[in-house]
Amino acid sequence: MRAFRLFVRLTVYYLCVTGVVYSAVTLFPGLEEFLPIGGAETLLSGAGSDPFESIEIGATRVANLGDSLLWLCIAIAGALLTIIPISWTYMAVRKRDEYDQSLVETIIVLPIAVTSIVIIVNNSVALAFSLAGIVAGVRFRNTLKSSGDALYIFLAIGIGLSAGIGAMEIAVVMSMAFNYVFLVLWITDYGGRKGTHRYMRKTYSEHDRKHNKHKNHAEHSAE
Repeated sequence: MRAFRLFVRLTVYYLCVTGVVYSAVTLFPGLEEFLPIGGAETLLSGAGSDPFESIEIGATRVANLGDSLLWLCIAIAGALLTIIPISWTYMAVRKRDEYDQSLVETIIVLPIAVTSIVIIVNNSVALAFSLAGIVAGVRFRNTLKSSGDALYIFLAIGIGLSAGIGAMEIAVVMSMAFNYVFLVLWITDYGGRKGTHRYMRKTYSEHDRKHNKHKNHAEHSAE
């Protein structure tokens, strides 16, 4: 039942966001110039001898400060709208004893930071290497409770990168594919075995199963 509710919630959300964006572009045709889309085609068709020449973020299409800020705000909003349903999947599938609220907050905020950073280092190799040095000096002491949680961090970074280079279509595909594949894995309990650690379901030991069996038997007898 929880999986079905999540499926309906995700599907309605994606359809509503698509409808709102389509309506906004239809009512305001000029808004299309500020949408962070089209970067996927550039990445796939612009590969050459110099890898830096094939990457040109969509923000280069705007000419003044106001337009640049509008493009950045739309890119960040797109990253947020894309990452929100991923946080729903995490909150739905994680067990209570391994649930981490800080990870949910990180998933939401990380794409904003990555989007902004990508725009900062655009067309500047020196800034890129400087940023790498700064990040290397920062030590993250928060350890993930499960290796599966790292997928959410990687996806949040990928969505931020996609928004930053103006390739939100990649972010949308990643978000939908991740959520629906995770949903299928959750429903089918793919790879799960009794008595082993399970990422999306509670692990029951032999003692727990016997205890639950006796408890159910006692409740049935009492009735």
